[in-house]
Amino acid sequence: MILEIKNYIQISNSIDEILKNSPFKLKYIIEKSGISEPTFFRKMKEKKFNPEELLKIAEIIDPEKTSKEDILKAIEEGLDDVRNGRLTSHQTVLSEAKERIAKKKNEYLLDK
Repeated sequence: MILEIKNYIQISNSIDEILKNSPFKLKYIIEKSGISEPTFFRKMKEKKFNPEELLKIAEIIDPEKTSKEDILKAIEEGLDDVRNGRLTSHQTVLSEAKERIAKKKNEYLLDK
């Protein structure tokens, strides 16, 4: 846990350099982060982004890593489900999919 906290502090303290070296324009990062431009620049200057904001910025400037981590986590969760017997039969999945498709089809026809 200490290593994670030290990494967080290092990232927080060097966020301006990280953003400067990002392949994305700062305007794009600001827009995607949802933080107003004046607030973003103030937080960057003061190095005062909260953890959620830093996470959002990281997801913007390194989307491939986020995707890879999400995929690996989903695989591990799936393997855990299999190990613990949390399975759904093929027939059940197929039946539920057919029901969803029929419902969407009916909703579409009612809208016309």
